Amino acid sequence: MDETREAFAIQLIGLSTPEPDGSRRLFPERELCTRLDVSRGALRERLSELESIGILSRRQGHGTYLQAPGPDVIRTYFTTMRALGFLDSSEIAEAREMLETVVAVQAARRAGDADAERLRDLVDEMVACTAAGDHDRATEADLAFHAELFAIVANPVFTMVHNGLAHALAQAMHERRAAAIAAEGVTADGRAETDTIHYPIVEAIAANDPDAARSAIRRHFEIHSLITLDTAKEGTP
Repeated sequence: MDETREAFAIQLIGLSTPEPDGSRRLFPERELCTRLDVSRGALRERLSELESIGILSRRQGHGTYLQAPGPDVIRTYFTTMRALGFLDSSEIAEAREMLETVVAVQAARRAGDADAERLRDLVDEMVACTAAGDHDRATEADLAFHAELFAIVANPVFTMVHNGLAHALAQAMHERRAAAIAAEGVTADGRAETDTIHYPIVEAIAANDPDAARSAIRRHFEIHSLITLDTAKEGTP
């Protein structure tokens, strides 16, 4: 049994039965050993590898199942890379900008009225929380806004990457929002461009206008970068 992990997982699909939830229940361990012509120890070692990356789960009293993996492995990868210094906030921001530009365009093509309303509510929440000085909640609303774009598109590949980046994105978002608010301040009524720049994105998506959505989200990132870049320059001796 010297095949790759991927080949082994695919081989197991043929040695399993489908379940209503989309998972697949593996044949009993003894039968798997016979079909694969391996020892029980070797089989368990390979199954443990799949379990470690979320493809396999053991359900007490019910058997062993193949399932769609969650974002945990990707999340651990990006979080560890950042903690070790191999990935910094600017690289996360660059990846986020490229990914979300594509996602915003697709969201404009697919969004319904309810989707646009949810986005608008989240921007309203950002504005209200910033005005109240509750920057943590404003950041959470900002993160939720961008997560909603991925939810509208509902592409499993984009969703997996976004969810895998979620923890690193949250850390970077807190840092960048704090820098932006410190740099630009707020208006007399407590509004900040860091928040209000999201409204044109909402309007473009509500109008199902992909070109406007592309322009709006690019403008969002440009404004944010200009604000935080100015802050960085001011802090340079």
